[in-house]
Amino acid sequence: MAPMRAVLIKDGKGPIENLFIGETEKPVPSSGQVLVKIKAFGLNRMDLSQRQGGYPVPPGASTILGVEFSGLVSELGPDVTSWNVGDEVFGLAGGGAYAEYINCHQGLLIPKPSHLSWVEAASIPENFLTAYQALIKYGEVEKNEDVLVHAGASGVGVAAIQLARVFGARSVTATASTQEKLDWLLSMPNGATHGVNYKSQDFAEEVKSTTNGKGVEVVIDFVGQSHWTKNIESLAKDGRMTMLGVMSGNVVPSVDLLPILYKRLRIQGSTLRSRSVEYQAELIAVFKRDIVDKISGADGVGPIRTWIHKGSSWMEAGLSLDRHSTSTARDDGKQNSGKIIGEVV
Repeated sequence: MAPMRAVLIKDGKGPIENLFIGETEKPVPSSGQVLVKIKAFGLNRMDLSQRQGGYPVPPGASTILGVEFSGLVSELGPDVTSWNVGDEVFGLAGGGAYAEYINCHQGLLIPKPSHLSWVEAASIPENFLTAYQALIKYGEVEKNEDVLVHAGASGVGVAAIQLARVFGARSVTATASTQEKLDWLLSMPNGATHGVNYKSQDFAEEVKSTTNGKGVEVVIDFVGQSHWTKNIESLAKDGRMTMLGVMSGNVVPSVDLLPILYKRLRIQGSTLRSRSVEYQAELIAVFKRDIVDKISGADGVGPIRTWIHKGSSWMEAGLSLDRHSTSTARDDGKQNSGKIIGEVV
């Protein structure tokens, strides 16, 4: 087997010091798979969690970190009909992106638009597909509805805010922990229409004020326990909440279920990495059709933008992930904030 370089983890898990670049076997594409020579990969919170032993790897997925990437099609497995060697692509994987090469099912790749750089393309799949699934597929947001997005300055939060605006939301309220973050989210093209500092303000009261007492139709939540009661208060009748994480805890004591019943609320848990290849391919096909051409990079042309916080060589990127462990793609109040990307050089 031919070797390749990859970011590996000494002892399989551990602190940032356990990361090193070493040699491993270069993957060989099987039926329906495409081998991609990676140009850049995105760093996500799940990578940090996996390195520390807290995020299970889906069955059959590579144990190498990394779930999103951009690169060149290098080799085709049997039965591949969608791609040619040399195609410029970006895509989603169950793991393996912190490497020189990755195997990917042909349905999980997207043609890289010429106006996006390798780094910009690599920043899209995990954040935007997660946001699209939560807001559009599960949240079923409609024109003139009101939306509440928690962790608004996270990568998924920034994507969800812009998608909600593009899909015609009447208002998009974002929560964050500092005024700097809120100011940036409000100033973004197709950014939030309202901002709430969840540390000093009651976001349930704020969205009631914004919506004339009605509440919001859609809530996107990453936080869990600490936000649960106010989320239920924030939702309008027939409202939908998509839960993407439980950062504050997963147990809500003394839950009152009556508001869920009386308001006819729908609460949906959402994960993406654990879904089947068929499900992910179907989601990507719709996303490719409806959204990809609307995303721009540093040129700012288009209704949706991907924001790059930092691009660096792949080992430096691993160190950046540890320093920015509170959020994968975050805003720190500056306009150059956004996704952290590793370039394979």
